[in-house]
Amino acid sequence: MVDLEMDGDQEGGEGRSGASRGGAQSAMSDRQLRSKSRGYGRFLLEYLKMPSVVGAIAPSSKSLARRMVEWLDLENARVVVEYGPGTGAFTQAILDRKARQCRYLGIEVNTVLGVMFRKRFSELKLYEASVADVKRICDAEGITEIDCIVSGLPWASFSTASQKAYLDAMMSVLRRNGQFVTFAYLQGLMLPAGVRFKNTLRDYFREVSRSKIVWNNLPPAFVYRCRR
Repeated sequence: MVDLEMDGDQEGGEGRSGASRGGAQSAMSDRQLRSKSRGYGRFLLEYLKMPSVVGAIAPSSKSLARRMVEWLDLENARVVVEYGPGTGAFTQAILDRKARQCRYLGIEVNTVLGVMFRKRFSELKLYEASVADVKRICDAEGITEIDCIVSGLPWASFSTASQKAYLDAMMSVLRRNGQFVTFAYLQGLMLPAGVRFKNTLRDYFREVSRSKIVWNNLPPAFVYRCRR
């Protein structure tokens, strides 16, 4: 928008050149919007195919992404692992905060979302696997412990047995005082599955707190902040 205003103040050939550049930028913006719309469409399709795995009808908002990472000590972390990065809604927020020497690993069970993630973050290591395999993945990478885990998984949609299996696997690699964050939707506070997950977190972590509600997410959500 700024470029268009500047070009509009110029005359002659420069004005026409500016208009051409503005048109190119507009076309680029249109392409980005179409690409984003296709991304939302694919995300929704994967949700409809596997709602208990994807867990959301649309990628999380930037506001929720910022809320997810603001509590984490990513500046001093050596290893951060992201559970269910999907299309990377939280990944950029992690990259913006983490130190250069901090290693990133993603674990994504959905192949279609994995392909979309790799197109956006080709430089990052992503495993297509269950988070139950986190210990095996860390062993393969020569990682003995994890400092921070960021989760986009729909925990409340999992059975109690699956929740405990995934958390048990997490405890095998998350260091003492390590941090774990995940989000939940506001309506989940009123559902038995959501209440069950909240109580399960308190069985595994010595500190469990809740962020303020992110109202401009779809649906509104909040973040669980847990310390081992």
